Amino acid sequence: MIVVTNRRMAPALALSAVAVACPILARAQAPAEVRTGPAAFGDWRSDAPGVWRRIEVKDLPAPFATPSARNTSSVAARPKDAAPKTLPGFSARLFASGLDGARLMRVAPNGDVFLSQGDAGRVSVLRAAPGAVTATEVSTFAEGLEQPFGIAFYPADHPKWVYVANTNSVVRFAYVEGDLKARGPAQTVVAQLTAEEGGHWTRDIGFSPDGRRMYVSVGSASNVAEEMARKSVPDAKAFDAVHGQGAAWGPETDRADVLVFDPEGRGRKVYASGIRNCVALTLAPSTDQLWCAVNERDGLGDNLVPDYVTRVKPGGFYGWPWWYMGGHEDPRLKGQRPDLAGQVLTPDVPLQPHSAALGLAFYPKGQGGPAAFPAEYRGDAFVALHGSWNRALRTGYKVVRLKLQDGVPTGAYEDFLTGFVLDARRVWGRPVGVTVTHDGALLVSEDGNGTMWRGAPRTGAG
Repeated sequence: MIVVTNRRMAPALALSAVAVACPILARAQAPAEVRTGPAAFGDWRSDAPGVWRRIEVKDLPAPFATPSARNTSSVAARPKDAAPKTLPGFSARLFASGLDGARLMRVAPNGDVFLSQGDAGRVSVLRAAPGAVTATEVSTFAEGLEQPFGIAFYPADHPKWVYVANTNSVVRFAYVEGDLKARGPAQTVVAQLTAEEGGHWTRDIGFSPDGRRMYVSVGSASNVAEEMARKSVPDAKAFDAVHGQGAAWGPETDRADVLVFDPEGRGRKVYASGIRNCVALTLAPSTDQLWCAVNERDGLGDNLVPDYVTRVKPGGFYGWPWWYMGGHEDPRLKGQRPDLAGQVLTPDVPLQPHSAALGLAFYPKGQGGPAAFPAEYRGDAFVALHGSWNRALRTGYKVVRLKLQDGVPTGAYEDFLTGFVLDARRVWGRPVGVTVTHDGALLVSEDGNGTMWRGAPRTGAG
């Protein structure tokens, strides 16, 4: 039986009571064969669960090696019985549907799944009964929000607050474990994140393990700072001294970076800069190591610039808008910041360009439960790729697994969930969020048709 706690949502919500098992494709137990060089770039036609890739900086093409394409996908209704494709030994089942604008997910300490729905201005809570593999209860936790995206619980173990990152503010709601609805109105923690609105709108949020620092990611207002007035190098360096190395100014002030505050919204500083759009921000389990999944710039050709996932260094500069992938200068801004040459950090894991990385979650090393993944997945990361629009051959529209060794990314990644693309023009799913449930399953949200999928080993509660 499915219970919809918020009756106003009932007509728009259709949760699946029947699980849909996925088709099975070939699986690579380990990256015995990794596509490198030109083969690593690929497109949706060669995507399949078990395919491994490693994109290296040395293999990047020259700018404008191909024309810059505009190739927006058309979102079609999900065909009957359509489901993501995953590895042998795994299944992908429909966990919930009818979730308008489903975006980022975070799991509360009691196991409830909190979901942001940016277009609807809402945060919802999904709950599964013990042993259930589909959501059995859905409630509106808070509504009337301004394009909410990031969600965080504070303090982490026994939260008293649910923090939500709106597009231009951070708010919080009083919370007691198990609440399906906020206990009162939103309290404003950060009243304004950017002086000017527009551009990338998603904001993610997270806390350091000791609870003393609150991180908020803010994307750029533009592709390559087209509206930002030029400064002389001395003036730019003077700006850096206050705002962080390589920080952008004007309409890009405090954008394309990660900001840090205390939990009350005080002590605002730039933690790291030159990160065009850190959509997903998270800390590796049991560490103070901050990670970002990043959307890079467009307009330089099909295979530039790679999106990426990286560890974020305090005070680090990652290039935007003048440089990319370490020592590569953007030809559109040539000669504007020569002083930054050699100062740009190279991201850890380049992804297929224009994939639009939106979600990032680690699979905990100590994860147990009836749906727990095999040991070789522990400590790795999963990334949701929303899909390309600026590439002649479509890419993204999948979930990939990043291989880590002792907490350090190897640079290789594997297709884990595919099958959202119908043909060269149409897709039925656009993955956004990814998270790990208390029983060990992997949840994936997609905003094309507003569905949520549960990946788990067939031998477990999958």
